[in-house]
Amino acid sequence: MLGKIACPVLMTTLLICSKSMISMLFLGRMGKTELAGGSLAIGFANITAFSVMKGLSMAMDPICSQAFGARRWSVLSQTYLKTFLLLLFVCIPISILWLNIDHVFHRLGQDHSITKVAKVYLLFSLPELLTHAHLIPLRSFLRVQGLNLPSTVATAVSTILHLPICYLFVTYLNLRVKGLALSSILYTLNTNIGLLIYIALSKVSLKPWVGLTIWSTFHGWWPLLSLALPSVFSVCLEWWWYEIILFLGGRLSNPESSVGAVGILMQTTGTFYVFPNAVSVSISQRVGHELGAGEATRAKRAAVTGISVALSFGFVALALAIALRSVWGKMYINDPLTLALITNTLPILGLAEVGNAPQTAACGALMGSARPKVGARINLASFYIIGLPVAVLLTFKLGIGFAGLWWGLVAAQYSCVVMMLYTLYQTDWKYQAVRAEELTLAAGEDDLNTSLVA
Repeated sequence: MLGKIACPVLMTTLLICSKSMISMLFLGRMGKTELAGGSLAIGFANITAFSVMKGLSMAMDPICSQAFGARRWSVLSQTYLKTFLLLLFVCIPISILWLNIDHVFHRLGQDHSITKVAKVYLLFSLPELLTHAHLIPLRSFLRVQGLNLPSTVATAVSTILHLPICYLFVTYLNLRVKGLALSSILYTLNTNIGLLIYIALSKVSLKPWVGLTIWSTFHGWWPLLSLALPSVFSVCLEWWWYEIILFLGGRLSNPESSVGAVGILMQTTGTFYVFPNAVSVSISQRVGHELGAGEATRAKRAAVTGISVALSFGFVALALAIALRSVWGKMYINDPLTLALITNTLPILGLAEVGNAPQTAACGALMGSARPKVGARINLASFYIIGLPVAVLLTFKLGIGFAGLWWGLVAAQYSCVVMMLYTLYQTDWKYQAVRAEELTLAAGEDDLNTSLVA
């Protein structure tokens, strides 16, 4: 069952990763400054926008998956709409921040030429905030119903179109960084349109616009918000750590090469992340369904199986990082210094994946059982109390340089997986099943006989 859920999610994530790789390839072909500036902009967008949206929307998963297991259909539609409205509201302060981004980068001590490119990319990416605000909860709405294939198909079509669209805007029309930002907007918009068409025509999917009332829009916000806040901290604490590494890379000698190398390595770890992320989503969905149905033993079994599979992939990622270390960077850029940094660091990155893969899967078990606060505390301790000080100490105090940043990542990931696994070992799954019933009752009206498919 986990494999049936994970395969479409894996394909979808790989396609999204392919889109990011295409964007990075176009940035690399523009030159060192554009690659560094674009990487800085994408990293800053992840810190301030997409990680926040992703974290807030993750509150949907335990509520909706447990409600689906309990056959409380209207909770899904109500939670989808509330999440969309929440993300729209969050877009307002994010937009204000992006409009004043040059002052932020100046205070962070970033190179002026890199900052100039990053500012252009972010300003032209503002409309993507709106398309993302709808796409993220829309994907979750389908995923908790077990409808993962539509997301895969819609993402595949958008990814196929992304390459010619990038060529049109970036190369043919010579819009360069502006064109790349516009291409990314169209990518998200096309995926939105594809999924909405599927929902409108499908005889299987619940309809998110059916069964909603004015009362339901204003009622039952607390379960979502009580999970959204710790969820966003759990996600952002990990995502932000990677972006902090990006900014620290800008403080090293040869900032263009260092920031460019960090950008490519972050893209690489994102590629490795697709498999454990698919397993994590599958665990979250399966654990939520089983707890919602009162099946505590089956929920525990799903968590253990998924974490074991993810751990196996961690070693595969290590082997790939070692094997491809001399050729991987050449896909993106031909600058000798940047290539040397990537070649020397990839094995360290692979070592970090041995910890990252099982901890990502374990995080899915925590989300499926509606315990994002636990994940947030673990991420805070592992990435900021352990990992970040190790990275700064090795890089700047002990003089290891660029590689020290990534040894800090190794320390963070290994401490994180140990704490995650210990938490799950101590879990009372029968109690979690009782909590699931309480959560779904609080999130919406009791509607066991309501059908929202038509």
